[in-house]
Amino acid sequence: MGTKGAFFDRDGVLDVDKGYTYRVEDLEWMPGAKETIANLTRLGYKIFVVTNQSGIARGFYTPEDVHKLHSYMQEEFQKAGGEITKFYYCPHHPTKGIIPELTVKCNCRKPAPGMILQAFKEYDLDKTGSFMVGDMPKDMEAAKAAGLPGYLFKGGNLWEFVQTIVK
Repeated sequence: MGTKGAFFDRDGVLDVDKGYTYRVEDLEWMPGAKETIANLTRLGYKIFVVTNQSGIARGFYTPEDVHKLHSYMQEEFQKAGGEITKFYYCPHHPTKGIIPELTVKCNCRKPAPGMILQAFKEYDLDKTGSFMVGDMPKDMEAAKAAGLPGYLFKGGNLWEFVQTIVK
């Protein structure tokens, strides 16, 4: 039997959604986010971030900018006692990109389940006990398409929300 996976959308769940967040100085943590990752790490979950980042296709920022932000987030989670197993992001947009090779219909942009399915392929995860937390209907659709329960987070303290899922 594999490990349980906890999947999180990024903007609106782990951090406050300010629209195309890509700079460390613009990151504002969601209340309870660091605590959530630390507690789930202690509980033995593998934790994944699955985030649409069409700002790359739109030319607003680069993959390097996303990696820089994710590295910073990982450092902050580690200081709190947590660990993101892997950050997955989709750089595509089917119609609004200005970078031709990223302006495509893909299987990774949520509501497609590609990023979640990739994690299941790369890690020995058990769907039983695994879950997805997102703030948009497309996150719930991606979870469902991947065979996971999805939980719609509408703000507030993330750990208070997630505790009800894992208890």
